[in-house]
Amino acid sequence: MFNKPIIEATHDLVCSYKLNTAFYEAIGYKGVEELKKTCDYLKKKYPEIPIIIDAKRGDIGSTNSGYVQFIFTYLGADAVTVQPYLGEEAIRPFLDYKDKGIIILCRTSNKGAGEFQNLHVIPTEVEGSFKKIPRLTSFARNDIKLYQYVAYQVSHKWNKNKNCLLVVGATYPDELREVRKITGDEITFLVPGIGAQGGDLEATLKAGLNSKKQGLIINSSRGIIFAKNPREEAKKLKEAINNYRK
Repeated sequence: MFNKPIIEATHDLVCSYKLNTAFYEAIGYKGVEELKKTCDYLKKKYPEIPIIIDAKRGDIGSTNSGYVQFIFTYLGADAVTVQPYLGEEAIRPFLDYKDKGIIILCRTSNKGAGEFQNLHVIPTEVEGSFKKIPRLTSFARNDIKLYQYVAYQVSHKWNKNKNCLLVVGATYPDELREVRKITGDEITFLVPGIGAQGGDLEATLKAGLNSKKQGLIINSSRGIIFAKNPREEAKKLKEAINNYRK
């Protein structure tokens, strides 16, 4: 099993494991088998460590029901990444799983993320709500950006089961700070972009940690998996995070 050495080297250093389905699907059924083996291994040997399936699913409700069955029933995962573009109604099959984490894309780490995510929107009903929340008064104007609207909707409307998280990239610390201001302390962020993508750890922690110095899942994939010494890289990252939180 490809992931076994990485798991054994890092299991006492991590808060979760994130498995990106694309790299398994790329090699066909053998890849899906490998994904299943990894999930089964983690559930059996380290059941206390949550499994995140990074699939970025998002379709109409009936199709999402199929994704739900594969991710939560077949793989037995604890959380999944999803797209918000089709709206709350479409991803309701995910949100209804009260004991599963639903991680919604908000401000992603890729270079072209702003093409749509930075578009200005005029959701008048949200603007009115912003005015009622002291920390959000700076947003109370007709130039709310799409990623900010997603952050608001997820944290204030979709999170009825307290199982929503957001994907916010480390490569955009200013936007990360804005999203934290919108969501408050309650929402945890999955933060890609540290390591190979060039995100700055200290800037990320400063911008994204909540008032309790919590609320971030810092992701480093290639930087650890392909390191000469994966354990040392994971340990170094954990120590850097916790030193900042002191």
